[in-house]
Amino acid sequence: MDTRLIWLALGTFAVGVEGFVIATLLPAIAADSGVTITQAGYLVFAYAIAYAVGAPVLSAFTGRYDRRPLLAVVALVFAVGALLAALSQGYVMLLVARLIIAASVGLYAATAQAAAVTLAPAERRARAVATVVAGTTMAVALGAPIGAFLSGFAGGRGIYFAIAGVGVLTAAAIWLMWPKGIQGDRRGLGERLGVLSVPGLLPALLTILLYMTGPFAAFIYLGPVTTRLMGLDAGLLPFVMLAYGLGAALGNPLGGQLSDRIGAQATVTIAAVLNIGFLLLLGAIPLLPQAAITPAYFAFMVAWGIAGWMFVPGQVSRVVALSPSSAPLALSLNASFLYLGTALGALVGGLVLEHLPINELGLVAAIFPALALGVLILSRPRVVAMPRLG
Repeated sequence: MDTRLIWLALGTFAVGVEGFVIATLLPAIAADSGVTITQAGYLVFAYAIAYAVGAPVLSAFTGRYDRRPLLAVVALVFAVGALLAALSQGYVMLLVARLIIAASVGLYAATAQAAAVTLAPAERRARAVATVVAGTTMAVALGAPIGAFLSGFAGGRGIYFAIAGVGVLTAAAIWLMWPKGIQGDRRGLGERLGVLSVPGLLPALLTILLYMTGPFAAFIYLGPVTTRLMGLDAGLLPFVMLAYGLGAALGNPLGGQLSDRIGAQATVTIAAVLNIGFLLLLGAIPLLPQAAITPAYFAFMVAWGIAGWMFVPGQVSRVVALSPSSAPLALSLNASFLYLGTALGALVGGLVLEHLPINELGLVAAIFPALALGVLILSRPRVVAMPRLG
């Protein structure tokens, strides 16, 4: 393995930790800022919109620049955003900091994956991208729960200081270890968006938007789900996150293996069905005997993480198969639609917490993977029977 890819993965790890640990920090952010938990959740909504819109736009404007200085600068901008979040004095300043973080994260993720493809020989490009993306998986599986656990000692500000430090380390490593002269994709925004005309791609992107809306409507508000719905102590949140992260670490490779064996379409269909079931089950766990709620909830989080992250490699395989000649552009749009789903999830979950009993959160959230399943079925390629001869 090219060790330079590890430093790119370190960057995706840092940005992934920031993106996922926020779910456990929302109650503290709400208390510190004097806002409701729903208003704190809109920080996730704004972040996701900034990522979804900023990634393709910024990638188009920076396509002509050398990858080494661009990645290093973007990592430093991310570190500055994390530092501003650590020093924020109120909701508005934290919102601005997260917008800076989101814009840099979107550009970093798109540029890092494209740079990995450029650096690796043709026969190893998939593994090179997988190495970079593994940073995100590790962020979910280990980084976010560890960050949530450490926030109990250092607070949310301490976590952001640590994330800023990792951003600076990533920038320094890329500057020192990456070669000069690796050029980017010079195509403009119009050409990048032109890939949407590829047959079947738009339904595939709509699928991931709807699919991600459901689980993130619940995941973003993991704090109130754990304390208010399950009746557990807030001190268990890091361990709840760890259970989910372990599931995600198992689900990601499982989704890849299933995509190879039974096909990407079947894999994402199975994942959608499972997610509908888990979200419907969420409101039933508190109905169990008191002694059974805690172990059932932790088992649920592991299984939910497996089901949720099975979808991602299958979806990537679908997108690449639909547009093999423009795979990097199509995958960039796939990431944007994923974050649009996250934004919609933050909005939907917040509205449920404001206007409905919390035990109905899973029921409302399940509507969206059900819609994604409908899109999957309707957009499935149809096999036309050949007429018999003679």
